[in-house]
Amino acid sequence: MSTARVALLCTLLLPALAAERAAGIAAGATPAKPADADAAAAAAAAAKKKEEWDIVVGLGLISLTGNASTLTFSGLASASRTTEHWIYGVKAFGNYGRSRPPEVSGEEAESQLVALNAGVELRGDRRFTKMLSGYLLAGALTDHVGSVESRTSGEGGLGVLWWDEKSKDERESYLRTDLAFRYARETRFQYYPSRMDLPDVDLGGPRFGVAFRYGITKEVLLKEDAEVLLSVIGDSRVLANSQTQLSVGLTESLSLGVSFMVKHDSKPPEGKVSTDTALAFNLEVAL
Repeated sequence: MSTARVALLCTLLLPALAAERAAGIAAGATPAKPADADAAAAAAAAAKKKEEWDIVVGLGLISLTGNASTLTFSGLASASRTTEHWIYGVKAFGNYGRSRPPEVSGEEAESQLVALNAGVELRGDRRFTKMLSGYLLAGALTDHVGSVESRTSGEGGLGVLWWDEKSKDERESYLRTDLAFRYARETRFQYYPSRMDLPDVDLGGPRFGVAFRYGITKEVLLKEDAEVLLSVIGDSRVLANSQTQLSVGLTESLSLGVSFMVKHDSKPPEGKVSTDTALAFNLEVAL
């Protein structure tokens, strides 16, 4: 399945599922009760697991040698824990890549850096009800190829958990939306092709986010994470990120994922394009 079809599938499923849940709430529908003792025991086990840390680590690697050489490494990690009153989350990522073009006889081609970025994000939600929570978030990232020396941010807002379910056949279904205010300080420095200091900028404004999970089957999971930040501090600026991923479980703890990411910055550092895309294959391990 192509990444375009995956993104289209996600776009079509999300409104339909939201409408279905809303109709159920309006009709006074309640979750189905376990039909027997085995189902009740499974539900209790799932509730207990929610209070444990859920950790996922993913790795991706491409290496080519010979007439031309390429080395690209990507890593990501996430951890989450849900209790009766709190939800904790940690995310981290990193990418590194170098590439050397084909050599011409008698000439030596130099290796060039094509990716060097990393980031971390910490989030804590205080649950007011099962559906509504208030949260604080802190994050930091760096992107040398994108001329971002550092971007540190803080955010506070409201999260709405529309649903978080697991069917009898163990298919997942999850939807959370965020409405918040974020402030970020971005220090800029041009590393390539020549080193040059650039003016720093501030960001601040409303942020809208969505996190969606849908189990197509027990082994196949569709994920969508998207956010839009409308900066009203200084010059008007829009930042938008979207990551669509399809994960296929190989074993109980090992899965293979393909993801398509889009990052848009309406006013990037001087000399940089406004939109980046990335297609990646990752091997994920659940700990």
